[in-house]
Amino acid sequence: MTVVRPDAVVVGAGVIGAAVALELSRAGRQVVVVDKAGAVGHGSTSASSAIIRFNYSTFAGVATAWEAQHLWTSWPDHLRLTGRRPLAAFRRTGAVLLDSPAVAPSETAALFERAGVPYERWDAPTLRGRLPGIDPGRYWPPKPVDDDAFFADPSGELGALFTPDAGYVDDPQLAAQNLADAAAELGARLLLHHTVVAVDRHAERVTGVRLADGARIAAPVVVNAAGPWSGGLNRLAGVGGDFTIGVRPLREEVHQVTAPEDRAGGPVVADLDLGTYLRTAPGGHLLVGGTEPDCDPHEWIDDPDEADPRPTARRFRTQVTRAARRFPAIRVPNRPLGVAGVYDVADDWTPIYDRTALDGYYVAMGTSGNQFKNAPLVGRFLATLIDRVEAGHDHDGDPVRYRCDHTGNVVDLGAFSRRRPVRADSARTVMG
Repeated sequence: MTVVRPDAVVVGAGVIGAAVALELSRAGRQVVVVDKAGAVGHGSTSASSAIIRFNYSTFAGVATAWEAQHLWTSWPDHLRLTGRRPLAAFRRTGAVLLDSPAVAPSETAALFERAGVPYERWDAPTLRGRLPGIDPGRYWPPKPVDDDAFFADPSGELGALFTPDAGYVDDPQLAAQNLADAAAELGARLLLHHTVVAVDRHAERVTGVRLADGARIAAPVVVNAAGPWSGGLNRLAGVGGDFTIGVRPLREEVHQVTAPEDRAGGPVVADLDLGTYLRTAPGGHLLVGGTEPDCDPHEWIDDPDEADPRPTARRFRTQVTRAARRFPAIRVPNRPLGVAGVYDVADDWTPIYDRTALDGYYVAMGTSGNQFKNAPLVGRFLATLIDRVEAGHDHDGDPVRYRCDHTGNVVDLGAFSRRRPVRADSARTVMG
């Protein structure tokens, strides 16, 4: 049996795993990254809309996203790669969060002010002026598009919060590859087409992982960044009994349509009132996704490997019709176009960045749908957490606090604990 002996194993080569590998490498650890796929960022990362926005329901969420934005805007400096190669790019478009009873604008604004996020408050006339072609009608709550009530007249008009520094990353898979390349330059080793089949342990301490080809990777630290496969990896490790937050794989779709002339550019729009979001895409297109409104059935699945990667006509019609209700110039084609992926979803849509009851075994899970934007900072969170816990710090009793380099905000990593209570006011949607 081949045995490899790094300082740490990261399971998962998506944007989160690649970011963790980079920061562990920068901390001086020898790292091996293992992924069953054939390319970096080939799973949930490649299906991400890669939106960079700051509206979350907690201060930790807002502060994390705001700090991470500064890393995206200085992407080459963050990576420190040598030589010339393609790099992902952050496109600053701004983002509009339309009013919704699900998220009180005053509460979001208060979090923005606390974290130092610049924002503007827009009323309905401002929306019409700044977003040509928008219908600012209030249609809450979201309804099935086959329900006659979906086409009922609005009950009033909406305002919005606008954050000028939001936007999107133009190539999420390339962003993950950039992070992996930066880690590789520091000595990290990438093992693709390799499946973890066992997690080894001795005396309540992780000792490594075993692969399907019989190889063993012996390491005192293992990080579960396996995306929708993270729950299965935890079961292999025998952890999870003390988790108050569960995770489940959820199949999701993001669709592409031709943008009307007045929407060829412009900001990201988050529309909880109708249950959709959209952003511009290259070639005069729009990406349209959903915000998991209560009226839509969730497509939970047992095995991520069995998820159909093709968009469905039903989901396409639903999401694009909602977008067209908000922007009537959008056309709803008969043929669906887009991507389908599998999210790794936590019960409250807040990720788990934490140690576990198995010493040396850490998790960066429950991340899909709203954590792509935070990946560069999540790498630093995990590297800091691992350094402190491996040195003897009791993170469960005294959560590690991370001071952000660019914004100065302090993030209590206990907000991402595996043992946290599910808040009654949790967003419980992809908006976090």
